[in-house]
Parts: sequence; structure tokens; C-alpha cells
Amino acid sequence: MNPSASPYQPGDIQVAGIEAMAHSVRRGIKIAAISISALAVLLVLAAWKDDLTISGDKGVTTAEVISAGRLRSAISFVTPDGVTHNPKLGVLYPTNLTAGQHIEVEYSRSDPDLVRVAGRDARVAIIPALSVIVVTWLLAALSLYGVERMYRQPARHA
Repeated sequence: MNPSASPYQPGDIQVAGIEAMAHSVRRGIKIAAISISALAVLLVLAAWKDDLTISGDKGVTTAEVISAGRLRSAISFVTPDGVTHNPKLGVLYPTNLTAGQHIEVEYSRSDPDLVRVAGRDARVAIIPALSVIVVTWLLAALSLYGVERMYRQPARHA
């Protein structure tokens, strides 16, 4: 920070403490924004990894939607060996499903609990992840601006 931009005088005993506090707050905001952005990217990478696993040993079947939610939907399906599967984590990319619906799913034959709605892949996670990153950095920028404004205002004494 440019000392000449500070509203405090060089001899002010509060200057060092206020500058240190402002620096810590700014650092915390940046660390939080970077962390959230990294998590959003990791989410997309994990979805892509799951898709590669499914595509590498793909089985296709019809599943019944047991319960449907925006973020998680439970399904039940039978593999060609006659085993019924109810993946604990539900189905990947579950948007717009309704309970009782019969859907085509693709699953990893080596790990039938890894299953996605047929025709959907990690690309559906890109826009939500980018949205999270953009909103995070807009909020971070506004917060950083607010911290700067608070720091630059002279202390008000009664």
C-alpha cells in the first residue's frame, strides 16, 4: 500500500495495526476466493474422471428413479448378471428427473455404483462451476473494494 495514500499520519500509533489488519482481511478474502474457485475446478475434474471411468468399461441399462431431487436422485437398476443396484450416492447429472420415471443409464461395469444418466456428461457441470467462480470473484472484488474504502477513511473521533 502506498503510505502517501493513507489518511493516517506517519507518527500515528494506529497506522501499523490498521495496515496489518487490512492486509490480513485482504489476504483472507483472496484465499477464500482462490479456494472456492479451486474447489469448483476440482468438481468439474472429478466429474470428468468419473465419466472416463464409466466410458472405459460402460454398461447400459434402464433404471427406475426412486426419488428425485435437484442435487441427488436415487435410482435402482438391474445389471445383466441379475444383480439389483441402488447406488448410495445416486446417479450423476440428475436434473429434471421425477420419481417413478424409467431412464437409460450408463454405468461402470467394474463399479456399478458409478452411474450417470445416459447422454449426460461432465459438460453439464461446467456452467454451474463457472458461475460459482464468477460470483465468487465478484463478491471478492466488492469485499476488497469495501476494505480499501474502510481503510482509506480517516478514523472518526467523537
